[in-house]
Amino acid sequence: MFEVSFTIPGEAVAKARPRVFKRNGKATAITPEKTVNYENLVKWTAHQAMQKARAVMFHGPLQASIYISLPIPASWSRKRQEMAIAGQIAPTKKPDIDNLIKALFDAMNGIVFRDDSQVVFAVVRKLYSSTPNTRIQISSTMQEAAK
Repeated sequence: MFEVSFTIPGEAVAKARPRVFKRNGKATAITPEKTVNYENLVKWTAHQAMQKARAVMFHGPLQASIYISLPIPASWSRKRQEMAIAGQIAPTKKPDIDNLIKALFDAMNGIVFRDDSQVVFAVVRKLYSSTPNTRIQISSTMQEAAK
């Protein structure tokens, strides 16, 4: 059974669209620096977790559990902030959950798994927290364990 868990400190960054422009008649795409920096942090954290677990990149079907803790807006009243910490208010604003997943999975390609297409089941949750971070657990699926 394959399993690795790790926590990425700080606020999660959604995958931003690359900026496309022409240079010398050729189209060039540049990924925004904020996205590149966040993906590098995810890569480094995933690599450290894989080494600590003495795990090797997995090649079969995988499942993912991801908990994305976002910062509570400082402009909110104390009562509203307490409600957010208690889970009574959910973060329904940007960043979009699919763009967050895209950044995480793209960064883990070639480190935790060969390709993010191997993830066949995922549970993802956005919530508020006083300490923003992203907790990830990747494991082999029950289908793989039954072989």
